[in-house]
Amino acid sequence: MRQHHRTPRLLGTLLLVAAAGISVVGAAPPAADRTATPLGQVVPAPASVHAGGPAYRITGDTRIRIDDDSREARRVGEYLADILRPSTGYRLPVTSHGGGSIRLLLGGKGLGDEGYRLDSGRGGVTITAGGPAGLFHGVQTLRQLLPASVEKNSVQPGPWLVAGGTIKDIPRYGYRGAMLDVSRHFFTVGQVKRYIDELALYKVNKLHLHLSDDQGWRIAIDSWPRLATHGGSTQVGGGQGGYYTKAQYKEIVQYAASRYLEVVPEIDMPGHTNAALSSYAQLNCDGVAPPLYTGTDVGFSSLCVAKPVTYDFVDDVIRELAAITPGTYLHIGGDEAHSTSHADYVAFMDKVQPMVAKYGKTVIGWHQLTGATPAKGAIAQYWGLDDTSAEEKAQVAKAAQNGTGLVLSPADRLYLDMKYTADTPLGQDWAGLVEVKRSYDWDPGAYLPGAPSSAIRGVEAPLWTETILNSAHIDYMAFPRLPGAAELGWSPASTHDWDTYKVRLAAQAPRWEALGIGYYRSPQVPWPASR
Repeated sequence: MRQHHRTPRLLGTLLLVAAAGISVVGAAPPAADRTATPLGQVVPAPASVHAGGPAYRITGDTRIRIDDDSREARRVGEYLADILRPSTGYRLPVTSHGGGSIRLLLGGKGLGDEGYRLDSGRGGVTITAGGPAGLFHGVQTLRQLLPASVEKNSVQPGPWLVAGGTIKDIPRYGYRGAMLDVSRHFFTVGQVKRYIDELALYKVNKLHLHLSDDQGWRIAIDSWPRLATHGGSTQVGGGQGGYYTKAQYKEIVQYAASRYLEVVPEIDMPGHTNAALSSYAQLNCDGVAPPLYTGTDVGFSSLCVAKPVTYDFVDDVIRELAAITPGTYLHIGGDEAHSTSHADYVAFMDKVQPMVAKYGKTVIGWHQLTGATPAKGAIAQYWGLDDTSAEEKAQVAKAAQNGTGLVLSPADRLYLDMKYTADTPLGQDWAGLVEVKRSYDWDPGAYLPGAPSSAIRGVEAPLWTETILNSAHIDYMAFPRLPGAAELGWSPASTHDWDTYKVRLAAQAPRWEALGIGYYRSPQVPWPASR
C-alpha cells in the first residue's frame, strides 16, 4: 500500500525555485547558505518570492522581538518560541526591548487581515502583517523554511538557517476550510486539537464540525438534554459514542482561535436526524421515537416539518449553539433529505434560515439549499461531482448569480474520506478514487459552469468518518491531500502547477515524520527516501 519512490532531495532544491507563477529573483546563495530551504519551497505556494542575499542563522543569542507589546503579537511570538525551543535548545526570549533577530511587526500596509511579508537576511528575519492572523500565517511559513527537525521535542543539531530574501503573501480566498465529521465516530477534544494544529500549519482558517447526524448527536443542548445523553450514546458500528459539553466545545473554539481558525458548527437538518428523532418522540410525525442507528445508510430520516414543536426545537438548538460560537457562520446542513418532500423542504428552510440570522449568524448549507430560497448573504457548500447533472449545477450557479456565496467541496476532488486507490484500507469510493493529483489539479475559480468567480468564497476539504476511528486514520486520509486543498484556497491561480507542486509536497514528508503524522506515500509524488 505504501509505495516508496526514492528520489534525491536535491531534485526538490533544483525544481522548487522554478515553481510556476512564483516570481523568484536573485542570484545563487553563497555556498554556506545552500543548506537553507529555498524560499519558494513551502506549501501553500507564496504569492511572490524574491530570493537572494545571505541566510539568517538562529543561535542561542536570538530573541523574538515584538515592537508594540500587543497581546496578540506576544501570543504569536510565544507560539513561535514554543515550537523552536525544544528542538534548538535555545532560550529565545519574547521581548519588546533590545535587539530582535526575529521580529514580529503589526501594521503592514496592503496585506489585509491574513497576509504577511517575510524579510530574511544576515541580520535577522522580520515578519510584517496587517493583523495578528497574518503574523501567525507568516510564522507557519518560517516553520517550513527551517529544517524539519525543528518540529521535534528534543534538542537537534541544526544549523537553523533561514534563506535570504523576501516573501509577500496574501490569500486568494477568505474561506479555507476543513471539515471533521464527529458524528459518525466521536473524536475527543484532544484529537480535535491535534487536527487543528495540523490545519494551522497550512494556513487553513475554518474548522467545520459536523456535530449531528443519524448516528450521533455531539453537542450538549441544555433545553433538550437527551440529544446528547441518548442521541450521543453510540456511533457507526456501535460503541459508546460521546458528546462535547458546552465547556468542552468552548475549549475547542478557543484553541482553534489561538491558531486563527474559526469553528463552523453544523447541525444537519431536516434529514440526517435519526439521533434527534430517537431522543425525543415528539419530533416524529407519528410521535414514535425510532431506535438509535449505527449503520451508514443515508436519506431515511426527517424532522416533522408540519409540527410546531419542530421549530421550537430548532430555535432552541440554534440559540444555544450560536451563544457559544463566536464565529460568523452556523451550518444547517440540508443535504440528502430524501424523506422530506420538496415542498416541505422549502417550507422548512424558509422558517429555519431566519432563526440563524436572529441569533447573529450567517447561514451555510449544503448546496441542496439552492433548491429552496437561500437567505440573503447565505453560503452554499457544493459537494457534487464532475459528472453531477447539468441541471443541478445550473441550479447552484443561478443561486450564485443571484448573490449566494459558494464554498467548493467537490466530493471527487476534496472529500478526504475517498480512497486513494482500490487498495486503500480506509475510506469509501462512492465518489470515485481520489489520488493526490486529482485532489489538487483543478481551479476553484473556474470549476462550476455559470458561477461567477466573484461568488467563490473558498474551498473546504471534508473528512467523513464512517471508516475513520482515530487520529492515525485522520492523518492517513488527510495527508498528503489536505495541503493541496489548503494551497487551492490560499495561493494565486498562477502558481497552481502539479509538476512543481508535487516536488514541494514531497519536501513536506520529513516534517510530517518529525510531527508523528503518518501519511499515504502516493506513487504520484517523488518522496525523499525513507530514513
